[in-house]
Amino acid sequence: MGRTRPGERGPPGSGPAAPPAPPPRRARALALLGALLAAAAAAAAARAFARYSEAQAAARQDSALKTLGTEGLFLFSSLDTDRDMYISPEEFKPIAEKLTGSTPTANYEEEELPPDPSEETLTIEARFQPLLPESMTKSKDGFLGVSRLALSGLRNWTTAASPSAVFAARHFRPFLPPQGHVELGEPWWIIPSELSVFTGYLSNNRFYPPPPKGKEVIIHRLLSMFHPRPFVKTRFAPQGAVACLTAISDFYYTVMFRIHAEFQLSEPPDFPFWFSPGQFTGHVVLSKDATHVRDFRLFVPNHRSLNVDMEWLYGASESSNMEVDIGYIPQMELEALGPSVPSVILDEDGNLIDSRLPSGEPLQFVFEEIQWQQELSWEEAARRLEVAMYPFKKVTYLPFTEAFDQAKAKNKLVHSILLWGALDDQSCGSGRTLRETVLESSPILALLNESFISTWSLVKELEDLQNNQENPSHQKLAGLHLEKYSFPVEMMICLPNGTVVHHINANYFLDITSMKPEDIENHVFSFSSTFEDPSTATYMQFLKEGLRRGLPLLQP
Repeated sequence: MGRTRPGERGPPGSGPAAPPAPPPRRARALALLGALLAAAAAAAAARAFARYSEAQAAARQDSALKTLGTEGLFLFSSLDTDRDMYISPEEFKPIAEKLTGSTPTANYEEEELPPDPSEETLTIEARFQPLLPESMTKSKDGFLGVSRLALSGLRNWTTAASPSAVFAARHFRPFLPPQGHVELGEPWWIIPSELSVFTGYLSNNRFYPPPPKGKEVIIHRLLSMFHPRPFVKTRFAPQGAVACLTAISDFYYTVMFRIHAEFQLSEPPDFPFWFSPGQFTGHVVLSKDATHVRDFRLFVPNHRSLNVDMEWLYGASESSNMEVDIGYIPQMELEALGPSVPSVILDEDGNLIDSRLPSGEPLQFVFEEIQWQQELSWEEAARRLEVAMYPFKKVTYLPFTEAFDQAKAKNKLVHSILLWGALDDQSCGSGRTLRETVLESSPILALLNESFISTWSLVKELEDLQNNQENPSHQKLAGLHLEKYSFPVEMMICLPNGTVVHHINANYFLDITSMKPEDIENHVFSFSSTFEDPSTATYMQFLKEGLRRGLPLLQP
């Protein structure tokens, strides 16, 4: 009798009976139990590996600290960007460049495009006046306690790194609107912000910016004309660059932009020194195919008395003491010297024509006047970009004296914020928490728009207003505000005549919003069950208490 092949059944009675198959429900239960046991084993293995990895990392950290010391570990950590406790050639490159004095050719995406001898180029000039030391708060006491070494990078930065540079027109292609995005005044992101109040901020312990990618390249190249170490993405939100169209013709766009970027002024062995202008803004007029640039300008606004935030470390770790100050830079500007022009001229057959006259002078080009079909004012475009960066600006914040004029005309209370630096740009760190949390929450936006006239002011500007003898009414308004002010930020509710009926300091506000509700004795700032966020609930209570106190005092 032949043997039964695998997969075949033998004849009845030809061997021992096979065990009965388990019932389907029991089989499923066994399979599920097996899967759960496997998952639990995998999770346990993952936890064990994580603990092992953490232990190994801690051991390497301790070993590095013993070998290098605190200062040496600080320098090592500033280069070890991926935090694997090893310095790769790419991470060591900034030190190699510093020691050898040579800089390898950049490997940016835009640089990889082959040069076209017939493409148009333009020359951009940098205009730079250094920060005024006397504008810094610490200058008032002669920079007492501030070492000269800490400020050496700032003091030595007296001229632009590159007074002029030549760019191809195509380099400005990233400023073109996305496909199908051609609505006048509608913002789009050139470089999106990747940070928020929930993600935290990037490390302060860095010296060298990461290599720019994609649309970051042109902005990095432009900002490098000021200083060799621009960070296209700031440590704090909102990062990036936003733009909108302000004019449209058949063949051209005018694009207005706003960029948040900062600079690192120190190098090892010094500690990091961050220089953060309030913003870069400007415009570019270019053809819709980016083959021609008619005009370009980028600058730091200088119409306010303070426009730069500065932060520097006094230690060899991320948790080291940090000094903060604010100051004024008179000029930080890039501007095209003229429209882009071809470097060579080709005839109809593609033959090269001499682009210079017999005298050696370049040919002069005549450009047609652009006929714009749609236009938007600079002020309105700036407002829309501001709202894109800062949603809290959905509420209109009027200039100080104008706000009180409006309050009188509309018989409303004034919601006023007084602080050292600007609330709506990157030159003030103290207003950051307010604008990223409570001021942009929907309930607060709704109440402010409905019941208040809002304004924010710089302390220095109100001090100047108080010392101005020409307008006694403005002098009085400023004085009433300054009487209630405490560092760093004071929020106030005022009558149209300037009388402060209610106020709260930002430090106190942050303290009570971090406390448990049952620990707060003052019912004026108790939490409301209507809002889950303690900060929003507390600020809502602050505004409502201001209304309770102020509305009965308004003139009928």
